[in-house]
Amino acid sequence: MTSTLARPTPEETRRAEPGKPRVRPRLRALDGLRLVAALTVAAYHYGGRGVDVTTARGSSPKDQFPTLHEYFAYDCLGVQVFFVISGFVICMSGWGRPLRSFFASRTSRLLPACWAAVLLVTAVFALPVVVYEAVSPSDALVNLTLLQQPLGADRVLGVCWTLWVEIRFYTLFALFVVMPGASRQRVILFCAVWTMAAAIADAANEPLLALALMPEYAPLFVGGIGLYLVHRDRKDAYAWGLVGVGWLIGQRYAVQDLWHAPSADAFSHRTSCGIILIVTLGFVAVTVAVAALALGWLSWANWRRLTVAGTLTHPFHLVHEHLGWVVIHGLHRGLGIGSAETLALTVAAMLLLAWLLNRYVEETLTPALRSHLSRQHRS
Repeated sequence: MTSTLARPTPEETRRAEPGKPRVRPRLRALDGLRLVAALTVAAYHYGGRGVDVTTARGSSPKDQFPTLHEYFAYDCLGVQVFFVISGFVICMSGWGRPLRSFFASRTSRLLPACWAAVLLVTAVFALPVVVYEAVSPSDALVNLTLLQQPLGADRVLGVCWTLWVEIRFYTLFALFVVMPGASRQRVILFCAVWTMAAAIADAANEPLLALALMPEYAPLFVGGIGLYLVHRDRKDAYAWGLVGVGWLIGQRYAVQDLWHAPSADAFSHRTSCGIILIVTLGFVAVTVAVAALALGWLSWANWRRLTVAGTLTHPFHLVHEHLGWVVIHGLHRGLGIGSAETLALTVAAMLLLAWLLNRYVEETLTPALRSHLSRQHRS
């Protein structure tokens, strides 16, 4: 391919003009997959860890779910699947889009639900009947910027660490791919350089480089980007190479971070083979979904309900952990409802809350914020 592909085509530029909708087919199977990943993370928070939720239930999930808690413990790997999907989606979103439009899209997608979730969780935790403590007013305000982690403020939302990872990925992709203009060569070069630089940062044990380059998460995003290139051209050997390298390195970091030796004192034990299997299934699920859509195998699954599932994922991911503990406490300890029923009702309640946030917050604020950020202003 020639260097003329380094910049978006006129048609791509017209589609990406601020204020105009982008014509891009919706990959609804990925929307469904994102919600599945979010639900697995919820299963981990409600039944796969021994901290915080024990306070809500009055006893450890190990006692509440003697068998299932061992499987729920693996569900934290839903986050790794999120990052693979994010690599795919961000590459697709940034292709042929000017920097202003990309920034407006990402900002308007993240902030409205985050603002609402921070305010809601802070208010709920401040209630006298809630057993969890709210963060200080100052830290709560800092959380509205999504920069609470680098600034050392207490987190209102436990899952917001994933947003800090996403923000750093968006920044790298915007600077080195979107701003100069996306092309196959540039995307491949970006992934190759990022993978090598992240490995060097890890080997050098340099905190600043590791903070910027995220060695433990870079391969997951790179693998997702590779899958988008495969979606564009299934015969692209370099794209398949990115997928393979992303999987090989990604599983290594997942095992390194999540495996621990068997111990009678541990809440659960994740085997290295189990971790590798979950990471592999994440890559395979995205690959199969994309390939099946490209080949028309999932035309029957092109339901609008899957798009609704995709819109619920972000607000659900934000509110399910901390507010879920409050609901569990009320249902299980307050009303005496059984463990399994409490789990199901809590998930249903968080999905309903996610729908309300999407309907009354995101559908109103996201288009308005995107429009204002996309608008060109005279200096």
